[in-house]
Amino acid sequence: MRLVSGLQTIDHVAGGSVATIGNFDGVHRGHQQVIQQLAAEGRKRGLPVVVLLFEPQPREFFFPEGSPARLTRLREKLMQLGRLPVDLVLLLRFNHDLADLPAEVFVRRILVDRLNVKFLVVGDDFRFGRHRAGDFAHLCEAGEKYGFRVRDTESVIQDGQRISSTLIREALADDRFDTAELLLGRPYSMCGRVVPGDQRGRQLGFPTANIAVARRNAPLHGVFAVTMQGFGEMPLPGVANIGFRPTIQGSRQLLLEVHLLDFADDLYGRRLEVCFHRKLRNERKFFDLSALREQIASDVKAARGYFSPR
Repeated sequence: MRLVSGLQTIDHVAGGSVATIGNFDGVHRGHQQVIQQLAAEGRKRGLPVVVLLFEPQPREFFFPEGSPARLTRLREKLMQLGRLPVDLVLLLRFNHDLADLPAEVFVRRILVDRLNVKFLVVGDDFRFGRHRAGDFAHLCEAGEKYGFRVRDTESVIQDGQRISSTLIREALADDRFDTAELLLGRPYSMCGRVVPGDQRGRQLGFPTANIAVARRNAPLHGVFAVTMQGFGEMPLPGVANIGFRPTIQGSRQLLLEVHLLDFADDLYGRRLEVCFHRKLRNERKFFDLSALREQIASDVKAARGYFSPR
């Protein structure tokens, strides 16, 4: 999969493409079906599969304080898309200039002049262009004018509900990790690079890998039974805390700290994926470090019980 950032860095796709546009937050089973649908059409036509993304997501641009926590930040989203039959991701910075493009100009400049789209899949509620004037009907009309077909995304239904990023956030908020995994098609995870910490976990007897998640907020907080992938062939079980460390000085930055069970190798500098399986408790402030140490020992025992053979 190739990533291209900005229109100025992509040439006209001479042979044409099949494409989709969206946030793809979580890259859940509904998104995966869209990609597979595109890939089938691409194979039939001999054309590359293109995903058009915006950064930030439009809602984040217009309502920065009111937007829900992302399931996947950009790097995680690209990692998941890279596991699917996607040939090219075109990433456009969503700013005032892009938001102010008339719908007709958006179609001609991006979909026609650059991507040379022959087949487009979008949701029937997709809106674009100045004042969100462009819609599905507008795209169908443009397709007749410029020679591309437009198809609506086919909803994936689970237990009578359409799979969506909102539904997954609700499942995570309710600690229904089995449901979230079913909707995503994989366990919910976060990725980041292991960075040096203050060694406080080691002093407490429970060394942690401190993972830079580059988030202001997350769809879950607390202490969890997790597995870590990216070091060795098998996932490593552990306990993770995601929050703001209220007992030890506190932090304004969201922190993800993972204590791996029966593991002592150096992980510094590695980019790892942490998969969440069960919530053990909420994050809370303890009276002193001794009380915190006792609680961590209890968390580790609970995690061992979760991962022990049943």
